[in-house]
Amino acid sequence: MKILTLDDLDLQGQRVLTRVDFNVPLAGGTITDDLRIRAALPTVRKIMEKGGTPILISHLGRPKGQVKDGLRLDPIAARLGELLGTEVKKFDECVGPQVEAGLEKLERGAVALLENVRFNPGEEKNDAGFAAQLARLGSAYVNDAFGAAHRAHASNVGLVQHMKGRAAAGFLMIKEVEYFTRILSSPERPFVAVLGGAKVSDKIPVLKSLLELVDVVLVGGAMAYTMLLAEGKHVGSSRVERDSLDVAKEILSLARSKNVKFLLPVDHEIAETFDERAEAKTVAGDIPEGWMGLDIGPKTVETYAKEIARAATVIWNGPMGVFEWSNFAGGTWSIGEAIASSKALTVVGGGDSAAAAAKFGLTDRVSHVSTGGGASLEMLEGKRLPGVLALEEAAS
Repeated sequence: MKILTLDDLDLQGQRVLTRVDFNVPLAGGTITDDLRIRAALPTVRKIMEKGGTPILISHLGRPKGQVKDGLRLDPIAARLGELLGTEVKKFDECVGPQVEAGLEKLERGAVALLENVRFNPGEEKNDAGFAAQLARLGSAYVNDAFGAAHRAHASNVGLVQHMKGRAAAGFLMIKEVEYFTRILSSPERPFVAVLGGAKVSDKIPVLKSLLELVDVVLVGGAMAYTMLLAEGKHVGSSRVERDSLDVAKEILSLARSKNVKFLLPVDHEIAETFDERAEAKTVAGDIPEGWMGLDIGPKTVETYAKEIARAATVIWNGPMGVFEWSNFAGGTWSIGEAIASSKALTVVGGGDSAAAAAKFGLTDRVSHVSTGGGASLEMLEGKRLPGVLALEEAAS
């Protein structure tokens, strides 16, 4: 089905309700990574160029329908204003008479940011009444929040039902959907999936879906130790999910039946304690009792890098180790560097993968870094995203 774009809407003189994803990390009220704010700038600027007034809607954190002062959007409004070079009018509520009156007084060309939409319990419930309140604030709608597109919430599903023929996708949303659709529907081969992270259980649907599509799977992170244990290897005190051993065996068997090259680490960076200051030691093969694997080792890096170098398409979702700690960041950095140096189409999933890419300065060296961890996972699982479906229905 077709989705309308910004080019399809006449926004001159319109207040444009714009769902963005400004769910950025904060430390003591200070933004530590503004990637998601910067990613929304092209859409916000385009709305302004077309004569519209962007009324920005976002969530931050998980306040669960309650007002949490530490999750107010004031720091985001300040940063957005710096990036746009114009003042952003920040409202202390997201709906209601005061907001409606304040929006009436906005000058043309202004930018407004509503308060954290999740302060209202109607947001996560996709409450029809709350969606109608939001709809009263504008005459057109743009969704640029890929990171929230997997949630059927009021601001990206219920609200859209009030905007038939007046709801479009922003530039970031289109870019995200196009990249994932491309790699999942017509990937150039060899297609390599690099998967890491803590839990096999979190990646079961993704693994099953990707095994239908890819040629090679490279596994790192703590999830590798559950897989290795399922193969009968000794993993010492490494983090494993014993209740996922059967499904790990099922995944390994499925890979063999699909003739997918499924590689697990052959050596490891290990430590006796789970501690940032723990001394790393390299071991090949089995991990001794009392020791835990916290990163992939150099032989594994070499093997994985060769597979990546041969690839025409690479999807990376999940770190290879505890990349936040310098002693155990080498595997993630090396694999990230191999991906960034590849001539392949390279897509990095959101969440920890995007954080690792940013930490190691790889963001601008890959084809695409997703802004949505959960949304990218659901697309890799082959699911349709509610936020995207709502836009399709509004265009029909």
